[in-house]
Amino acid sequence: MSSPYITPRVEQTTIDELPCWRIHTEFGEALIAQQGAQLLSYQPHEQPPLVWLSEQAGYKRGQSLRGGVPVCWPWFGDLARNPVQVRTEYEGDKPPAHGLVRGIDWQLDDIADEQGALAVHWKLDARQGLPGWAHGAELSLVMRFGERLALELTTRNLGDKPLALSQALHTYFAVSDARQVSVDGLQGCRYIETLENWEERRQDGVVRIQGETDRIYLDVDRPLVIRDPQWNRGIHIQASHSRSAVLWNPWIDKAQRLSQFADDAWQRMLCIETARVWDDVLSVAPGRSETMAVEIWSEALETP
Repeated sequence: MSSPYITPRVEQTTIDELPCWRIHTEFGEALIAQQGAQLLSYQPHEQPPLVWLSEQAGYKRGQSLRGGVPVCWPWFGDLARNPVQVRTEYEGDKPPAHGLVRGIDWQLDDIADEQGALAVHWKLDARQGLPGWAHGAELSLVMRFGERLALELTTRNLGDKPLALSQALHTYFAVSDARQVSVDGLQGCRYIETLENWEERRQDGVVRIQGETDRIYLDVDRPLVIRDPQWNRGIHIQASHSRSAVLWNPWIDKAQRLSQFADDAWQRMLCIETARVWDDVLSVAPGRSETMAVEIWSEALETP
């Protein structure tokens, strides 16, 4: 529910080592870090948070924060698990997980009112400061805070040959209890079960979290909904220019080994990552741009 009496405002602040921005609109409140252009949290008014941020998040330079929406680019996950055309773009040693842009500062390009939404524009020149990366490219990320939360990631290829990459908007969603929610919209999709020899399987029925979960869903062709009966809401996730999604929850044992993560935090979050991965990798032609986007919003659950 919006609150018309709230005038949109932006406040710059520093949390520990990181420059951040607090965004207040008639629809909700957000926290953004300049490092990684990372949306850290978002909470619509009169609701629980929509985007989850770890209570133990560390605001340290060069270290991605646990929670929010980290940008994974120009590869997702372990580079060695990416297709060969993505792996060969990187020329360095010891490639970090989830790419090269999560731990560096992006440039704040603009903040503007766009059709009733407050839009925050970020840019990154990928030709500068990315170790092991020589391909000319420019990234832009737009966050729009309106009736829906919208994120739009664009890659422009400034080089003279096609650019192959995988990417994800690694969104941590806030839930009442991961054991009680279900994910609708993945029925019938192929998925890679990364915890069991990367076997390809097919989803039968809605997804429920019953243990550690780490799956790459393919051929995703419809909006997804996280149904959360305890909070009486459905979180709607509508991606565009993306056919893949990653579903992740660390569960009990792995949660105890994660940094910036309380032992019981797995109960309060569920990652559904809008992605271009596996056989859905992105190829950007020379001089062209490609965009992946997602809209996120919540609605009350329908009464049976």
